[in-house]
Amino acid sequence: MFGQDGLVSGRGSGGDRFRDPLVWVERFANEVLVRCPVCGECAIVLDGAGAPEYQAGRGDRRLLARWRLRCRVCGLSKDGFLSQPVFGVPVDPCFRLPLWLQADCCGKLLWAYNAEHLDLLESYVAARLRERRASPGVMSVVARLPAWLKSAKNREGILRAVRRLRSSLPTAQR
Repeated sequence: MFGQDGLVSGRGSGGDRFRDPLVWVERFANEVLVRCPVCGECAIVLDGAGAPEYQAGRGDRRLLARWRLRCRVCGLSKDGFLSQPVFGVPVDPCFRLPLWLQADCCGKLLWAYNAEHLDLLESYVAARLRERRASPGVMSVVARLPAWLKSAKNREGILRAVRRLRSSLPTAQR
């Protein structure tokens, strides 16, 4: 998984220890699994697909990253540019499509961008010892997790939801 002082417990193992890998949620946004707006199946939004382009803004030119939406089921293909990113909510940052990996859990919504993000959440929740490291001026994705997800009383419910989400992953992503 993350290595170098990051995750140390294995996926779904009920691991003993978790160390905050000090990454932001944006770290997982390079490949986001979404619900295809045409067929409703699992599609993928890719960050940095193709060369960035300059676009005129309010009196200036901005270099914008190209994002690509692809669905292998229906063949949908769409490019877009990220101008106002949206991170930390259950939609992809560019097209704002609903995430594929989301489930009701403990009266809240559990979501992840992709299998790697799901691995991080699972390792954190399953761990009995959770170690956070100081990171001046920034809060990692782990530090920003909501209290209900950090609560030990929700551990089993969250892990059940993670297993349901993992079973919905396309075969190549598992």
